[in-house]
Amino acid sequence: MSDTDFRSGAERSYPLTHAGPGARFTESLVTSVAGVLVGYGYPRLDSSADRAALASALEAFLYNPLENRS
Repeated sequence: MSDTDFRSGAERSYPLTHAGPGARFTESLVTSVAGVLVGYGYPRLDSSADRAALASALEAFLYNPLENRS
C-alpha cells in the first residue's frame, strides 16, 4: 500500500475491529516476528525490553484504531 492509497481512503484490513488481543496474540507470535526480522538482517531481540517493545508495536498495529495512536 502506498501513501497515496492511505490518504485516498483505501479500505484497510488492520487494525482489527475487535477490542484487543485474543488467543492468537501469544509470545510465540512475538518470537516468530522477531525471527523474521533477524532473517532480514535486523539485530536479535536479546533483551526483555526489546521483546516487550516489539509486542507493544504488534499490538498497536493489530488492534489500535489509527485515530487513537499518538
